[in-house]
Amino acid sequence: MKINVTRRQLLAATAAAGLGGCVTGTSDETGTATPTRSYDLGVTHEETNWAEYAPDWSSPATAPPALEVETLVTNLDIGWDLAFTESGDVFVTERTGRLLRYEDGDVVGVASPADAIDAGSVAPGSDENSWWVEGGEGGTLGVAAHPNYPEVPLVYLYYTATGEDGGMVNRLAYVDVEADDPAATTTTILEAPADQVHNGGRITFGPSNYLWVAVGDAGQPELAADPSSLAGSVLRVTPGGEPAPGNPDRGDGADDRIYSMGHRNPQGLAFLPDASPVAVEHGPGPDEVNLLGEGGNHGWPDVRQPEEYADSTVRPPVASTALESTWAPSGAVFYTGGSVPALGNRLLVGCLASQELKTVTLTPPGGELPPLGETGVRHTGEWLDDRFVATTHSRLVDELGRIRHVEQGPDGDLYAVTSNRDGRADGAFPTDRDDRLVRLTAAE
Repeated sequence: MKINVTRRQLLAATAAAGLGGCVTGTSDETGTATPTRSYDLGVTHEETNWAEYAPDWSSPATAPPALEVETLVTNLDIGWDLAFTESGDVFVTERTGRLLRYEDGDVVGVASPADAIDAGSVAPGSDENSWWVEGGEGGTLGVAAHPNYPEVPLVYLYYTATGEDGGMVNRLAYVDVEADDPAATTTTILEAPADQVHNGGRITFGPSNYLWVAVGDAGQPELAADPSSLAGSVLRVTPGGEPAPGNPDRGDGADDRIYSMGHRNPQGLAFLPDASPVAVEHGPGPDEVNLLGEGGNHGWPDVRQPEEYADSTVRPPVASTALESTWAPSGAVFYTGGSVPALGNRLLVGCLASQELKTVTLTPPGGELPPLGETGVRHTGEWLDDRFVATTHSRLVDELGRIRHVEQGPDGDLYAVTSNRDGRADGAFPTDRDDRLVRLTAAE
């Protein structure tokens, strides 16, 4: 995969490229359209068919390796999410409003939803520290391809839009990337509360081919404790946006699309090899890594501190920055690739405020723990989730700046995208090359 291109090359390619396709549509004032040709969204739901399924997985007892960075793409405009397909396509979102595709060494701008908010950014190399760039924390965020892509050429986007009342709303939609005008085929399948802050935004298809959606509390903490609101929750839905069969029944008035609730601002979703879901989320103080369970309530806003978990019945985190400094965790992946073997079977988390990659080793009770070394922290305490002992290590501290997402490619390589142009980076960031898409390898 050759995607070593600059932003200038990207723009030139976008202007020159024409996409062939047979699906067209006409957008209304909200940017929503129904394609004139439909596809079968149906998928199979056998988690044992998942390529990464390994119910007898084991955790490593070694420290994670040092890492090296290979820059692939420079001058992205606040890179946010990254999705690979088995066919070799690579989709990337820029928070400022664009879906991009990298394929076989070429780069093409795919779509900009017509109703997406006009999110802003700072210039590459800027020393401006503008906490509130246009759009706040909203914008064009998560991306995921349909499990049957490219036979079903649909790519899903989670983005902040201007609602019918003039306010903001987060929309989950898909676009047909083979259409002459993919943006005109934008088809919304659900809406969630939005605000200048706490929009969540990560989406991914899980082991059973249901679509998982991380939704923030939209700056209204009380909504995270309300089972009738999507705010502050992790959703599990079908590719068409309906509640996934087997979602928890929380009673009358509850929204059946909710898998877990009581979250503040989840921005990372991953799966252990046995298909167990994991979510990482920003705290107001402690950030958390949570092992999700059907019907789980993770406590926000009433329970967050260690002493509060000890006296509650909500699901506690497996790791919490109550035991170390703030991460501001974002996108995550449970790495199983062969390109960096010493990272195998660890949760990797891109961190914003701490400007690092955090590795999380999950060891079952009684298992051999990895050494702490210089940066290791052991997450222990009776108030934590006792299914694992989490050991965290810091890597790439201040080498990339704000790491927004980390993802494993189908080739087993490890990739990351940064968000240094959102006005919140520290130190030397943003550089004149930000934002970047990079490949991570073990240091020699």
